[in-house]
Amino acid sequence: MNETKRILLHVCCAPCATSCLERLAANGNRITLFFANGNIAPAAEYHKRLQEVFRLGKLFNVPLEVDDYDHNAWLQWIAGLENEAEQGPRCRRCFAYSFSRAQSAAEALGLPAFTTTLTVSPHKPSPLLFDVGKDFPRFTPWDFKKKDGFRRSLQLSRHYALYRQNFCGCEFSRRDKRGKGVD
Repeated sequence: MNETKRILLHVCCAPCATSCLERLAANGNRITLFFANGNIAPAAEYHKRLQEVFRLGKLFNVPLEVDDYDHNAWLQWIAGLENEAEQGPRCRRCFAYSFSRAQSAAEALGLPAFTTTLTVSPHKPSPLLFDVGKDFPRFTPWDFKKKDGFRRSLQLSRHYALYRQNFCGCEFSRRDKRGKGVD
C-alpha cells in the first residue's frame, strides 16, 4: 500500500470513530486507531470508553495503540483554563495536548500522517481543530462532519450497540454541559 495511505486515527470514543473509520477505509487508507485521552475523567469513564474502542477495533479489524492515561498531566497542561467555556481556550489547549500525543505516536510507529475523530462531532468546530493541527507536521485535516458523518456515526453506534457518553470527557465539559447530551 502507498505510504501516504497509512494513517493514525486519534479516537475520542468508539461512537465517533465508526463513521471516520468507514470513510478513511473507503478512501483506501490503512488505519491504526490511537486512544489518547488524558482529558477523560473519572478514570472509570476512561476505561469504559477504552473497552468500547477495543471492541470497535476488533469489529473493524484494525489495530489499536493506547497512550498512557495520565489525567494529572492533562490537568497541568490546561492549568489556568479550567473556568473557560466549552469551545474556548481550554478546548484549544486540550486539542493540542491530544495532537501532540498523536504526533509522537505517529512518529514512533513510522506512520506518515494522523487525523482525529473529533471533527465528526457537531460540538467540536472543525476550523478550530484544523487551526490547532497546523502546528503538527503529520496532521491531516479530515472534516468527518461532511456527508452526514455525525448522523452516520449515530446509525453505526446503534447498529453495533456501542456505549455513547453524554459529555466530551473532561470534568469541565461535564460541568458545562450537564444534561445537554453532548458527545
